[in-house]
Amino acid sequence: MSSQLTISGHVIDIAAKKIQPAHVHIAHGKIERIEATDEQVPAQYILPGFIDAHVHIESSMLTPAGFARVAVVHGTVATVSDPHEIANVLGKKGVEYMLEDAENVPFKFFFGAPSCVPATTFETAGAEIGVDDVESLLQMDNIKYLAEMMNFPGVLHGDEGVLQKIALAKKYNKPVDGHAPGLMGEDAGKYIAAGISTDHECFTAEEALNKLNRGMKILIREGSAAKNFEALIGLMTEHYEHMMFCSDDKHPDSLVEGHINLLVKRALAKGHDLFSVLQMACINPVEHYGLEVGLLRNSDPADFIVVDNLEDLTVLSTYINGEQVAHKGKTAIPYIESRIVNHFDTKTKKREDFQVQASGDTLHVIEALDGQLITHHLSQKPKREGTVLVSDVANDILKITVVNRYADTPPATAFIKNFGLKEGAIASSVGHDSHNIIAVGVEDDAICKVVNTLIAHKGGIAAISSQEEKVIPLPIGGIMTPVEGYQVAEAYTAIDKMVKSMGSQLGSPFMTLSFMALLVIPELKLSDKGLFDGKNFGFIPLVS
Repeated sequence: MSSQLTISGHVIDIAAKKIQPAHVHIAHGKIERIEATDEQVPAQYILPGFIDAHVHIESSMLTPAGFARVAVVHGTVATVSDPHEIANVLGKKGVEYMLEDAENVPFKFFFGAPSCVPATTFETAGAEIGVDDVESLLQMDNIKYLAEMMNFPGVLHGDEGVLQKIALAKKYNKPVDGHAPGLMGEDAGKYIAAGISTDHECFTAEEALNKLNRGMKILIREGSAAKNFEALIGLMTEHYEHMMFCSDDKHPDSLVEGHINLLVKRALAKGHDLFSVLQMACINPVEHYGLEVGLLRNSDPADFIVVDNLEDLTVLSTYINGEQVAHKGKTAIPYIESRIVNHFDTKTKKREDFQVQASGDTLHVIEALDGQLITHHLSQKPKREGTVLVSDVANDILKITVVNRYADTPPATAFIKNFGLKEGAIASSVGHDSHNIIAVGVEDDAICKVVNTLIAHKGGIAAISSQEEKVIPLPIGGIMTPVEGYQVAEAYTAIDKMVKSMGSQLGSPFMTLSFMALLVIPELKLSDKGLFDGKNFGFIPLVS
């Protein structure tokens, strides 16, 4: 790479709210100077790169190195990354793995110290990150914040360990990310007053505005499962200085299609001011988290993108520290094979392990909602064959199971609506947050077979129908693969298509499946220990 470079075009100065023809002179990875000109310049626009203000890299099923190769094509130069997925599998060593892998690529990853590992005591995780671990992580320069404080009941009720972690973030002058879906009023005020600075879990404008008015920064999330853009984007007109864009969780196929650039384009298509939109996408994350990312100013790191127009935002080139990392839809970051780490220790299961015998007239059913992490709690009449509860395919009430993958214990089983499968079963070892195996199917043989497929591979996603079987192995922590990102996206597209041919109407069946064990999001979820009422924060019987 040449140490000196000049790029010419129409430079977008977000802070000054102006666009002017200019030559951008780059030397040794930094912006040496921006020289305004009256000369004709190429018909292209130069602006700061996009930043995902909250993402779990692991949800892409790619390592940091693999994620970076794809993200830069869309103009993303940095992410604020919460590594609590791998932390739930491997603890502090998992966080260190992410930091190590990220060093292999010229991309700006900014990781947080996971605050809630395990997320709750009502599930089995692979590791724990205690107060001492949090402090040792926060002492590191490349750990920028305390990651999302999901235990908002602990904050509200003064849990000692929770408050100690927040106090450590304050001690090291690092912000605390929030996670408080549905929290409003005095409880929201108390949560924010404890030092929580952001939330990406708002699913209504009313909730987001309530938190904005109390001084919290709100992230507009649009991932593969949770989609809140339409509900929240109208707030940016008055509150853009206190809002950001994020994906939270993005599967490989949708990452290949686009990233933060798509949210910018959608906001502009709705008529929002260009400079306000770009402030959310480029500037606010840098200022809130104190990121070492250039904002197209003299002496800044040369992190910027070149686009062909301000409507379609086709990214022509992406630069990080003056190095061209993507050009005309192709990544310039070479493929690097990441090393394998894992924690997987359970034995193959038998069909009988998934049978459920229960008496009672009311079956408590999880209702999955497309595009949301929240679920509803339904009461239905159970379907029986003899004394055994079975899936009611005609009414789309299917059996769901969570299998502890860290120890050989009996599976937990319940029932779920809206997966729509007419045959077979699907399973994933991406099961937020503890990443046990989670499966949905129409009958026990298929469920047992798909679960054992993942046990044999020590992690992955799989689908089994009467005609075919597909599996994507995820040998890194049971949640990531070392395989090249575009190949993973192609394989994921194929297995997603297969699941939809089996009857599922969900936009992203595997992403939705991965959140059905996420106990900190109400109303009803399933852990490896049983059916969990997220509103009252306790277990309930399957049938009553």
